[in-house]
Order: sequence, then C-alpha cells, then structure tokens
Amino acid sequence: MRIFVFPNAVPEGVFRTITTVSMSSISKTYSPTEVEDKWYAYWLKHKVFASQPDPAKEPYTIVIPPPNVTGILHMGHMLNNTIQDILIRKARMEGKEALWVPGTDHASIATEAKVVNMLKERGIAKTDLTREEFLTYAFEWKEKYGGIILEQLKKLGASCDWDRTRFTMDETYYDSVIEVFVRLYNKGLIYRGVRMVNWDPQGKTALSDEEVIFKEVQSRLVYINYPVVGEDGAFVTIATVRPETIMADAAICVHPEDERYTHLHGKKVRIPLIDREIPVILDEYVTMDFGTGALKVTPAHDLNDYELGQKHRLPVLDILNDDGTLNEKAQIYVGVDRFAARKAIIKELEEKGFLEKIEDYKSNVGTSERTGAVIEPKLSMQWWLKMEDLAKPALDAVMNDDVALIPAKFKNTYRVWMENIHDWCISRQLWWGQQIPAFYLKDGTIIVAKNKREALRKAQRDLQLFALTEQDLEQDHDVLDTWFSSWLWPFGVFDAIQDPENKDIKYYYPTSDLVTGPDILFFWVARMIMAGYEFMGERPFKNVYLTGIVRDAKGRKMSKQLGNSPDPLDLIAKFGADGVRTGLLFSAPAGNDLLFDEKLCEQGRNFCNKVWNAFRLLKGWEISDQPAPEGNRLAVAWFESKLNTTLAEILDHFSKFRISDALHAAYKLIWDEFCSNYLEIIKPAFETPIDRETYEATLTFFDQLMALMHPFMPFITEEIWQNLRDRREGESLSRAAYPTVGAVDAALLADFDALFEIVTKIRETRNSKGLSPKEELPLAVRTDAPARFNRIDGIVRKLANTSPIRVVEEDVAGATAFLVNVDKLFIELGEKIDVEAERERISKEIEYNEGFMKSVDAKLSNERFVANAKPEIVEKERQKKADAERKIEALREALTSLGL
Repeated sequence: MRIFVFPNAVPEGVFRTITTVSMSSISKTYSPTEVEDKWYAYWLKHKVFASQPDPAKEPYTIVIPPPNVTGILHMGHMLNNTIQDILIRKARMEGKEALWVPGTDHASIATEAKVVNMLKERGIAKTDLTREEFLTYAFEWKEKYGGIILEQLKKLGASCDWDRTRFTMDETYYDSVIEVFVRLYNKGLIYRGVRMVNWDPQGKTALSDEEVIFKEVQSRLVYINYPVVGEDGAFVTIATVRPETIMADAAICVHPEDERYTHLHGKKVRIPLIDREIPVILDEYVTMDFGTGALKVTPAHDLNDYELGQKHRLPVLDILNDDGTLNEKAQIYVGVDRFAARKAIIKELEEKGFLEKIEDYKSNVGTSERTGAVIEPKLSMQWWLKMEDLAKPALDAVMNDDVALIPAKFKNTYRVWMENIHDWCISRQLWWGQQIPAFYLKDGTIIVAKNKREALRKAQRDLQLFALTEQDLEQDHDVLDTWFSSWLWPFGVFDAIQDPENKDIKYYYPTSDLVTGPDILFFWVARMIMAGYEFMGERPFKNVYLTGIVRDAKGRKMSKQLGNSPDPLDLIAKFGADGVRTGLLFSAPAGNDLLFDEKLCEQGRNFCNKVWNAFRLLKGWEISDQPAPEGNRLAVAWFESKLNTTLAEILDHFSKFRISDALHAAYKLIWDEFCSNYLEIIKPAFETPIDRETYEATLTFFDQLMALMHPFMPFITEEIWQNLRDRREGESLSRAAYPTVGAVDAALLADFDALFEIVTKIRETRNSKGLSPKEELPLAVRTDAPARFNRIDGIVRKLANTSPIRVVEEDVAGATAFLVNVDKLFIELGEKIDVEAERERISKEIEYNEGFMKSVDAKLSNERFVANAKPEIVEKERQKKADAERKIEALREALTSLGL
C-alpha cells in the first residue's frame, strides 16, 4: 500500500471528497445495537454476501458445519462461526469470489424427540400416527423452529449467502443421499447384518459413538459366587456392576497364567438363580489384578465380551427387549425394567447365598446425548457400510497434507482412527430422516432401489417376477444416520450427485477451508474426506481449522448443566457483536481450548470505543490549506511503514491460520501506533485547524485500518468507513479492497522507535521527580548519528516539551542519563536532581541487565541448545548478550560521569 502526499492541492480523483458529516450527527458514544441492525439490513438489501461463479475470479468457498435444526446459538457456535466469517470476509475483500454456504442438519434423533414432545403436549402419541402423518407434524415443527439458529447467526454478523441456505431434508439433497446409498450398495459396500451397536432403550434406536455421552456415576461392584460343577462347596467369584445380565453369561474367563484358577482349567460353573452351566475359558485379555481376576463373559451385552465370544465361539444370548426390559430368554424377571431387575437380583442373590459382598465403585456410563437414557451395548440387525477401502485415500490425503489439519498435532489421532476403522452402522430406528431405500418381498428378499417403482422394475427384470405389484413390496422402516447425509455436505449443497455438471459444483468445489471442532474429526471430517474421494474423485477442502473447546475461567467446559455458559445473545446485547467477536478471539489459538471470561468481551467493547473516539476526534478537526508541518509529514511516512510492516505480519499469521495472533497485531497497530502515537503527533493544538494534506493522509489511513479490521469487527468498521467519506448507495466495506503491503522504510521505523522511547523516558522522569509537563526540559544527546535526532527533534519537543536536542561529545555532568539503543540522552535538571535516587535507579538498572545477561549466558553455554536451536535463534541470543553488555557499560559510565 502507498499513501501519496501532495504538498498543496489534491489532484482530482486521487482522494475522494471529504464527507461533510457534522459532529452533531455523530453520537458521542458508540451504540452497537443501532449500528448492527442498520448495517446487517443494508448488507442483505444490497446482497453484499451473494456469490455467483465468475471465471475471472478465484473462488473461495466455505460450507458451514450445519448446526442441528433443533439448535440454538451457544459459545462453541460463536467461536466457530466468527472464525469462518473472518476468513470469508477477508477473502471477499481480497477480490476472490467468496461464498459461505449456510444450512442446517435435520438431526434425526434430536428432532424426532422434539416432535414427539410436541405431540404429547397435544395429547397425540407417535404410535397413533402413520409415518406420513408424523412427518407432516415434523415438517410443521421444522418450519416453526428450525431456522432459529440461522437467524441468531445474523446477529453475530455472519456473512453467508442466505439465498443458498440448504437443509439436509431438502428434496434434492434427500434424493442425493438415497442415490449414494444405492451406489454404495451396488458396489458391495453396504450390507445388512447383526452386529453390536449402542442402543438407546428410550429412543429405541441405534446411536453413533458421537451421540453417546459418558458420565462418571457412583455404582456398586457386586461380587457373585458361581458354583463349580462337580465340586461341592467350591465356587468362583466374579465382580460386576451389571448383575442383571448374568442370565446372558456364556462363560467365565480367567488369565491362563493366574495360579489362583489353575484348578478350574477345563471346568464348568453354574450361573446363580437359573442354574445354567457355562465353561471356564482361558484368555490373556483378562486383567488379573482387577476385581477377582475372573471375568463373566456376556457376548450379547458388551462389545469386548462379544469379540471375546467370537474368538472362543461362545453362544450369544440377548436377554433385553428394545425398551430395556428383560425378555423370555432371561428366564426370570421377564418384562421387568433392567434397573429394577438389578435391585431384585441383588436381593435374591443375597437371600440364596450367592452374594459375596458389595463395594462402592465409580464407573463411566454411556448415556444418550438426546434422551439421557443409559446406553445398552446390543446386538442388532442394522445396515452397515464397509469402511476399510473408503478410508485409505482419506488417510493418505491427510498424511500427505493434501488436506491439512490445523494444528497438525491432530494428524496422529486421525491416523490411529483411520487405521483402526470399523464398519459404520448407518441405520436408525426412526421416522425423521432419509428412509432407507431397501424393499422387501414377502419371502425376505431385499431389493435396493431409489424408490418403490424402480424396485418393482428391478424385481420384474432381475427376478423374473412379472406378476409382482408395488403392494407386494414393503420399504425398510429405518432411516439413515444423520452423518450419512452430512458426509456429503461439501458437494451435496451444490447438487453434485443429481446434477454433476452444474456450474456451481464445477466452480466452487473443492471448497477452500473448513472450520470445526476436533470432537467430530472422525465422525464428520474424515467421512467428508472419504466421500469427496469416493464421489467427486478429489478432496472436499484444502484446510481443516480445528478450534478448541470454549471453557470457563476455571477450565470447565461450558454447558447448560453446569450453568457456566452465558447466552451469546445476552453477551451481544451487553457488549455488541464486535466486542464479543474480538473477545472470543483474543485467546483462541487453533486447536487449543479457550478460557472464556466476560472481561475479554469487555476488552473488545473498549476497543470499539477507542476506535469510535478516534473517529470522532478526526471528524471534529477544522481543516485549513496551510502547508503540512515537517513533523506531520514525517509521522505520515512513519505510519505508512508501520502499517505495511504490521500488514505483512498479519498476512503471515493468516497464512498459518493464527487468527488470534492476527487480531492482536491489528489491535496493537490501531490502539498503540495509530490512536496513541500517530494521532498524538499530528493532533493540532486546541482550536487550531489541521492542514489538509495531513488530514487527507489520515483519512486514508483510517480507511485502510477499517478495511484491515473489518473481518474481525464488521459492524463498527462499516459504520465508520461509510462516514469517513461520501459513499454511494450500495457501497460496502465488505466489498472494498483489503489492504496490500507496500514499501517499508526500516531506518525511519528505527528512528521512531527511538523517538517513542525518548518520550517515554522523559515522561517517566517527570513523574518520578514531580516535574510539571508545562516545564520545558533541556535535552542533550551523545551519539554517532546526529541526523536521526535532528529528524525527530520537532516531534520530541511537541510530545515531551523539551528544548531543541543538543548534540554533545561528552557526558553532561549532573544530568539524568539514559540509553536509547547505543545513544545516551541527558536531561539537564541542574539542582532538581536527587543524587541518591538517581544512584539507586541506575544501580537497579545495572543489576537488572546483569541478571538478564546471566540468563542469556546460561542459555548460550548450554551445548544442547546451541546444537539444536535454529541458527537465527542462537544469533538472536548472542545479540541480546551484546546489547546487555553495552547497556551495562553505558550505565556504569553514567554513574562515573555524575560523580556517583
């Protein structure tokens, strides 16, 4: 970026006309609510966020991780969507054809639960309805409540193309999911079979691992004696937290090297209460030092037991109904709820002498995320997708960084998951969702087709059943797992399955960046990568930015149950959307948890107020055509270099997805360099006008700073940008150019670093000695570069009220001395100096620098550090040591020269 400064007139067309907004029309304090509502409506009216394929521009695409249609905004959404909005706004301003696709997920289990509750309030039971009737109610609920979270995202400032909003139960999307199922089935990758699943007895459906929430609960470890067959009075004791499943036991397992049980090898035991005989088996799977070292094996009700049972060819006996009650195979307590049966069985075991003891025990129990019911591991007939072949290209893509995980520390977790992948249970026993396109003949024959008509044609063609009618076919009652629809999201939103040659999919796919949480890295991200390679032949996105978890100041995960999660909309009402956005990002490094505190939002609001006050200051100045003072021209040139330097730093942070670091750099540039330093230098004296040249340059700087901050703080920056100059209706900062890096004058930056250090030292000296700011102080310097001080002299005098800087060849006796790099500054205070205080100050500074040099010496004397650190880091440490040595030498000279 270049700022052109013209000494007299401003050439027509170079600078835009200074807007004539009067100070009376600018509110004294910034009002977020009014500004946010006004500009979001403006953006929507002028379709600022809309996108269409443009071959002349580079596409930049983000698809929103679709929130559940039942969802409302929480702090995790706030963080995730703020980051997405920053990325998309920046890309849009960089001239890319930026598209952020919004949408929602139908969330089978959660939504069905909501609809069932709604029906219950109306006195209607789901069982009294047909499937079609239930779905009518479900869509009614969705239309009424399903868009709440998207409306809430607008309050945050999300710049999505809302005309492209998708829903995973949209007709075209629904058809795409069905088409994908048929393709995979025909390819031999989908099958139907009985396997172990997570079963929700309340929802009466299988669940994915992601939908199971583990909670630590206080349990009871029950020790039960199993009589040994053929040995009167002999028994083996097992410990279990689930005595209600003993009737499903298939064996007792002991470690082959456990000497306590050597005598049981080849024996059998009897299950208490039902007297059924089961074998004692040997396996190294058993942990000898847990419980009694003997393990009951219940293949139908524990995943690990199931695998152990498969290994030893044990029978599988499922004693639970789908609702969690005991069935006839249990022989006892048939029809009784599992937990009631547990209490009754413990009591009966005790009465009949089989109970050894009971101990308190803490255990992790899986519960349904949606219903809260305790999950049962259960063998169930389900539809499954073979994953091994699908996983290979998706694993290679991440390991080769064709798809980059940010931060990269998650690559190993991803690799472990993918190398140990299991087949995916894709069916759910619900009505809300994409109904599985499998049709059954009366003899059980399965025909998979897109719809009943195609299934009939297939049966007639392939099975020669020409007399068959649609009435002879019954569709599978189950629906597909919600993840089975959302894994198609990056191309499903562009209808790639139904219309593979449409202009949108050919332009916007593959998408650019995905922002999500690491908790769904496998359940969603990995599966999207698999789907991308399977159906599109290429990756679905280039980068996956993994956010951390939002935690409270005590490190606890925010949740409604703990009551530690604020309502995001309340935060926005209190601090403004920009304040909350920046507050969230002040401490949100990729992949690391964010310790949230409302004080961060307060800091964000204060920053908004700082920027607003700078805007009001600028707009309150009178303008004259007088020539610019040399100090102002110098300040303009300095800030141009400072802006370019910081912009390069910010762009580097963005390229590495260090969004929080980019914000901090921009924050420091505006608060410290622009508001505190630059404006102070150019600010005219009270009731004195500013020259037009400096004013125009400052307006341009403010324009650039608002553009720089717009992705982070879209509302206040739009408000200020619109009022800095005259704008045409429909213009928006959202589509203005993002700043580009220009030339940097490194020598000038160094001079100004010295300038600000001098001013700070002089102000500290005034404060420490109680000197009035109105009292001009004589200033001298001993330097080998007098030109530097000649250049900054005028600004130092203005900011610090000093006499012209006098260049001297020797130390000034009796003056207060301090160092600016290698130069020595003297404030000639004469009799005003406190000799003892000055001696103490200089001595402490020497002591500090000696301690600092000692720590650097320790690092440089560490051979491992010198050998392993990057050369530039080692060199930097050596430079630190040299600087410290020079400072110590100069400080000692100061003591000597002052007679101290």
